[in-house]
Amino acid sequence: MRDVTLAKPIDMSEGFADFFATIGLSGSGLVTKGVAAVIAVIAVRMLLQLSADPKTALRKGSMAIGTLFVAVILALYGSTLFSTVTDKPASSTAPNKNG
Repeated sequence: MRDVTLAKPIDMSEGFADFFATIGLSGSGLVTKGVAAVIAVIAVRMLLQLSADPKTALRKGSMAIGTLFVAVILALYGSTLFSTVTDKPASSTAPNKNG
């Protein structure tokens, strides 16, 4: 019988950092997905609490659909959106423009 390897072994001795690296999430990516999940739960709750009045239901339903849309966009593209935010640049030895 042949020795079959389904997946190469991965060293997980670093704990959560190794696990999230294997699934492609950093700390900021995990926070982004968590925020998107919370917004999605709020949007679904808004959809479940629609009233019987058609005018009010249409207004609140459209707000809930918009909120759900924001949650989906944040889940898909949140890491790209927030990757443009960087730390404060280190002070350089270049002279200031003011003098």
